[in-house]
Amino acid sequence: MGTGWVDVAVNDLLFTALLVLASCMMLGLLRRRWPWRWVLVVGICIPITEYAAYLFWTMKPTRAQVYGSFLAFFPGIAGAYGGSFMRGVIDHLREGG
Repeated sequence: MGTGWVDVAVNDLLFTALLVLASCMMLGLLRRRWPWRWVLVVGICIPITEYAAYLFWTMKPTRAQVYGSFLAFFPGIAGAYGGSFMRGVIDHLREGG
């Protein structure tokens, strides 16, 4: 939810993508199994926050910002699967060493 708030407040899609990438990578490292669930958990918070900002806050996101919030799923995919892959490599090195 914090990433979604940053997306609404700062209005910088690249910074939002970086936050999504980092959080999905961390979650993929912590729990290697089914990395797609981290993409859903983190990625869905951004459009939900955009919608909440539109309904309740004085900050009204633009239409482009709302549509751009769905693009946050792509760095989330890269981060979650990258973190999962890294965890697999680390586990494999621990077994072999």
